[in-house]
Amino acid sequence: MSPTAGALPAPDPRLVETWLTELGVGPAERNERDGIASWDLVLDGRRRFDVRATLILDPALACIVWIHYAPPLTDGFRRSYRRLLRWNDEFPFAKFAVAEDERPVLTAELPIGQLDRDELGLTIARLLGVCDRLLDESAAWIWLDGKVPPVGDRVSRQAALLDRYAARLPELLG
Repeated sequence: MSPTAGALPAPDPRLVETWLTELGVGPAERNERDGIASWDLVLDGRRRFDVRATLILDPALACIVWIHYAPPLTDGFRRSYRRLLRWNDEFPFAKFAVAEDERPVLTAELPIGQLDRDELGLTIARLLGVCDRLLDESAAWIWLDGKVPPVGDRVSRQAALLDRYAARLPELLG
């Protein structure tokens, strides 16, 4: 796929790594296979910490941010699926799904022609905001005892990123 007139050239993995560093979520080790690059990240929201995420870049198609939302579901699947579908309706630009191993995931896709540092940062901030917003409702999926651990003095490693995009996501970060 070639860039259209006026569109930015497709970002390469080195540029994405630069953006991750500038956004305060990197650097991270890159893996590459068949022209696709990926990075495994550990991110913090304001309330939910150590959120595992994978960033996947296909320079010809899109950038996908994939949040490993919770361990595999063990409760009644029908109730869990209904909850995921409701959240898909409530949170535009972020979608829940269930991976092959029954693990809930939260994803967002950025078309390659729209991908730049700020769109990537906004997307990461949006997904962390959703994780924070749904923390209490999904605690039973995330922790064995179903209780949110106390935050104590811990401060988000991505506080600057969340502050940077708070005005654009007031319903999640404000």
